[in-house]
Amino acid sequence: MGKFRNLPILAVFCAASAYADAPVSASADEAEKKVDQVEITPVRKPDVVVIGDRKNLLRIPGSGATIEADQLERSRVFTVNEALRSVPGAYPRDEEGMGMRPNIGFRGMNPTRSSKVLLLEDGIPLAFAPYGDNATYFHPPVERYTRIEVLKGASQVRFGPHTVGGVVNYITPSAPEEFEGRATIAAGNRDYLEIDATAGGPFLGGRAIAHGQIKESDGARDNTRIRMNDVALKVEWDIAPDQALTARVSRYAEDSKVTYSGLRLAEFQADPYANPFKNDRFEAERYGGALSHAWFIDDATTLKTTLYGSYFTRDWWRQSSNSNQRPNDSADAACGGMANLNTTCGNEGRLRDYFAAGVESRLAFEHTLFGLPTRTETGARYHVEDQHRRQWNGATPFARLPQAGGVVENNDRNIYATSGFLTTEIDLGGFLIEPGVRFEHIEFERRNRILGVEGETDLDVVIPGLGLVYELSDKAVVYAGVHKGFSPPRVEDIISNSTGATVDLAEEESVNWELGVRGDIAKGLYGDFTYFRMDFSNQIIPASAAGGIGAVLTSAGETLHEGLELMLRGSLRDAGVLAQDDIYLRTAATYIPTAEFAGRRFSTVPGFNCAGIVPPVEGPTCDLITGNRLPYAPEWLLSAAIGYEWEKLASFEVEAQYTGEMFTDDRETVPVTADGQRGRIESALIWNATVNVDIPDTPLTAFVTVKNVFDEVYVVDQTRGMLPGAPRLVQAGVSVKF
Repeated sequence: MGKFRNLPILAVFCAASAYADAPVSASADEAEKKVDQVEITPVRKPDVVVIGDRKNLLRIPGSGATIEADQLERSRVFTVNEALRSVPGAYPRDEEGMGMRPNIGFRGMNPTRSSKVLLLEDGIPLAFAPYGDNATYFHPPVERYTRIEVLKGASQVRFGPHTVGGVVNYITPSAPEEFEGRATIAAGNRDYLEIDATAGGPFLGGRAIAHGQIKESDGARDNTRIRMNDVALKVEWDIAPDQALTARVSRYAEDSKVTYSGLRLAEFQADPYANPFKNDRFEAERYGGALSHAWFIDDATTLKTTLYGSYFTRDWWRQSSNSNQRPNDSADAACGGMANLNTTCGNEGRLRDYFAAGVESRLAFEHTLFGLPTRTETGARYHVEDQHRRQWNGATPFARLPQAGGVVENNDRNIYATSGFLTTEIDLGGFLIEPGVRFEHIEFERRNRILGVEGETDLDVVIPGLGLVYELSDKAVVYAGVHKGFSPPRVEDIISNSTGATVDLAEEESVNWELGVRGDIAKGLYGDFTYFRMDFSNQIIPASAAGGIGAVLTSAGETLHEGLELMLRGSLRDAGVLAQDDIYLRTAATYIPTAEFAGRRFSTVPGFNCAGIVPPVEGPTCDLITGNRLPYAPEWLLSAAIGYEWEKLASFEVEAQYTGEMFTDDRETVPVTADGQRGRIESALIWNATVNVDIPDTPLTAFVTVKNVFDEVYVVDQTRGMLPGAPRLVQAGVSVKF
């Protein structure tokens, strides 16, 4: 019961704060009139939205974007990475070629494992450990979703714990009133196969919608085979005229032959798609469930409560963690070189189990404050996580049990988090001001079962924010905001594994600024232009995910990110130039001239990390990196598409995706090193093309899509060695509506 001690107090505080500003002297007619001026699109269901309808962006004091269903379908989006590239500021990096483990970064933040991004599904945490280990080792298929919301800026304080980069909220489709559905089958090169179906209608006195998918591919490299299946069910009930209930269950499973390691330089030059680790295997399952209730107390007041939980298990058996280890244990006689790699050389089992659960309530209501129309939202959440992490070293490539003395890690890690927020939007007549604040209390625990060592610590943080919106016209606004960026440390980084003592690695904090303008530039042309500045006092840089250059996370100290974002969306049909046909375009551009180490810092690269030099003095083995560019922060990102739609019966689209060059270490090393882990990654321009055709007098749509049309060979990551981007992928299929 001790872990729940903060929950009731916080819930009462948030509820009391919400009603404290309710009007007491204004007449009912006056209050109703002023409330009517606050035009917020109502959502008559329990789902928590980040943005809602696209038009709501004209009232949100922060940069944001929505990816709608027509874009996902028309472009035949293959992975969530491909979808998010159409959002300015986003840098989604590929890994295995299927988007199963996306690496998403915003505004020059390192994208490794999406650790600085908050991922939600219908407002519910999607990551298996968002507080204690916010890493994406799985991701549902993008086909499960009908739209995607991305929010940056001060409005992030409504969500947490991560408020540094951005919030990505995946929206599942609502259950239909009558039975209907869609099924798709597609096949392509590299033994690609996809079977996807969605169906829904009346169910158990309510409405239900179910989605299922089976997907297989050889991915981006040789000796890999990716197999996954995903099923999800959502049931919606109107349990009273003013109450709604939604239940969700889902299961994701993956059984793939994929490795963790990239290639050494010589290996990549010989064959960029090679993979010597043919016995590596990744097995994962995730079960999720949630029960959400909405009470529409009156026309201006809504209370939404969600109880959620998930279980994720992952076994990754591999023979190397990075390209510097060839093979994994060269000291073992059975691993006497690469010749024995796939016969007698032992493996490593990185075995993980995660359980997460929580309950969250959000109260939103419209009222008046000092005679001004106001909308207040407040909420509280209690969240728990349990991690069980093991490493078993097997005697052969095929062993699934540890050899003698092969249990080298056996850790339990726990998180207990209580959080709350309060935001108030005040309408000053053509000018909105939205102050907000978030509070996080996090308790960390770690137990090393091998050494019998335990440790615990806690963290309290207040996250303020302030946003402004000025109405230029009924279709264009200027917005600005400032908020505190926060990302909690992982359990393993803040508590020592060997002693249980607290590690001097403070939470990540920044001051984030935004100034932008968005709206209709002309009839049929919409734009959003943003300037941003992120000033970090303590940015945590993941020099490597596992092994590689600098295996543990380190503090980069003060860093500075500054840049511009541009989004344009146009349609000749919407402009009135064309009546039946349409020529449309969209583009997202990100320019980050500044993403640098701002404080006095020295390199963490081995051989240049000033080991034993006190105080540090710049010299041959002690490299001052102040002013150097941050790793994996390309200066330019660009996504642009132009398409032609013929009477909504057929469409053709061409898309270009450009990623600028980037450094992979803090020394700005240019030549690629022999192990493939350091050196500049060159820029890449990738072209995609898609054709959709509705077959006359049938409910069928045929499509063909080509990804990486010109079969460009390019590098996406060098953290553990050189990883190639996906080669040319050609896929064709048919979709039927019923």
